[in-house]
Amino acid sequence: MDIKRGGVLMVEPQKTKQQKASFWHSVKLVAWSFLGIRSRAGYQDDLAKVNPMHVVLVGLMGALLLVLALITLATWVVAK
Repeated sequence: MDIKRGGVLMVEPQKTKQQKASFWHSVKLVAWSFLGIRSRAGYQDDLAKVNPMHVVLVGLMGALLLVLALITLATWVVAK
């Protein structure tokens, strides 16, 4: 938006787009989701920044790790 003040044309800087979240940010987002604890403000902020492909990939990797950890735990308990 251009503003004219005292014969001088002043140009206001335009707001930049919000920065996209990194892959690590997506990992933290999915970890909080697995635990089920997240504030609404943080959730809304994450939704505005997050890359959906990162969330899907991290979610699948997290689910796979959880299943493998449970299988390993069950095998270890039964072996004793």
